[in-house]
Amino acid sequence: MMSKLQELIQQYCPDGVEYKNVGDVCDIHKGVQFNKSDMKEVGSYPVINGGINPSGFAEVYNEDENTITISQGGSSAGYVNFLESKFWLGAHCFALKPNSLVSNRYLFHYMKQNEYTLQQCQYGAGIPALAKSTISSLEIPLPPLPVQEEIVNILDRFAEYAAELQAELQAELQARKEQYEYYRNKLLAFDNIVGGVQIQWMKMCEIFEIRNGYTPSKSVKEYWENGTIPWFRMEDIRQNGRILSDSIQHITDKAIKGSGLFPANSIILATTATIGEHALIIADSLANQQFTNLKIRESLSSILNMKFFFYYMFIVDEWCKSNTNVSGFASVDMSKFKNLKIPIPPMAEQERIVSILDRFETLVNDLTQGLPAEIAAVREQYEYYRNKLLSFPKYKLSA
Repeated sequence: MMSKLQELIQQYCPDGVEYKNVGDVCDIHKGVQFNKSDMKEVGSYPVINGGINPSGFAEVYNEDENTITISQGGSSAGYVNFLESKFWLGAHCFALKPNSLVSNRYLFHYMKQNEYTLQQCQYGAGIPALAKSTISSLEIPLPPLPVQEEIVNILDRFAEYAAELQAELQAELQARKEQYEYYRNKLLAFDNIVGGVQIQWMKMCEIFEIRNGYTPSKSVKEYWENGTIPWFRMEDIRQNGRILSDSIQHITDKAIKGSGLFPANSIILATTATIGEHALIIADSLANQQFTNLKIRESLSSILNMKFFFYYMFIVDEWCKSNTNVSGFASVDMSKFKNLKIPIPPMAEQERIVSILDRFETLVNDLTQGLPAEIAAVREQYEYYRNKLLSFPKYKLSA
């Protein structure tokens, strides 16, 4: 592919290419407002206002397929997309229609190369916006059309490969997750007898000391400045997973109430807002009011492996989602929760289950971490070649 491109460059533009402003080689126009009341959740044509996802759907369209769009307003201002089907171009989006000097897909790859530049040119103190003149003033190299078409051929193949790889890796990851969840649920579904031993079932309130999290006043600087004590929020689980040793935000010892910190080797469970998310905390810490802390009673610490309970909490998570108080702000019905019974199998059985699930967890985590790394490597390769392929010396007229 690259040798063919080099031959074409040598044939058509060995001394460089002409550069023109984008506004000189294409029509740039904004769309037309489509009333939200007329949008549907499904329909024949997506309504595009520039973001990654459609704003809704309509039964009419005002733009043909294979159109380049650039978001004009909002946090996505500058985002470049290519619509392969007919659509409605909304009022917060530009469409680019190239003239005969430039290939449509060549223009798209060039605009995508400059997406970050466009995003950095947002203006406005309130809702960010992008000026038409910013797009229009970009300089684009214009090799002859056969060269443009070969560049498009190379870059489209890279993009297709990246999309196929991402779909393949995500499918593999999803299959492994489903397999893991199946075996986890099977391992944690108990009869009354395991290995000839009667299983004990105990209430949450019998096993754990149950406490609520809280948020120290943000207006009191001494609660937060130079803090070293982890203070967990849902963002910590989303960013760092379900076994937490440190947090994004920290508090000082002056923010601690009389009941003290949540101890290491205890569980935090979201019982309001994003209900049914949990983590094992492995450092003395606190959490905000969204979380309830479950600390095992000292007298029972020898009969329950907290890593086993961490895994069993996935069963409890689903129970929590189905047992809420819906008056006002949704929250788990704590009176029912405290009386919820959980199994206490023999310690050897708990340890066997933990060993199996730890191996599954490691496998899924390796895939989860490897997926973005592989995709990022392909994306970097694509961007590297795109930058090289779209860089030409300027043609200079001889004196």
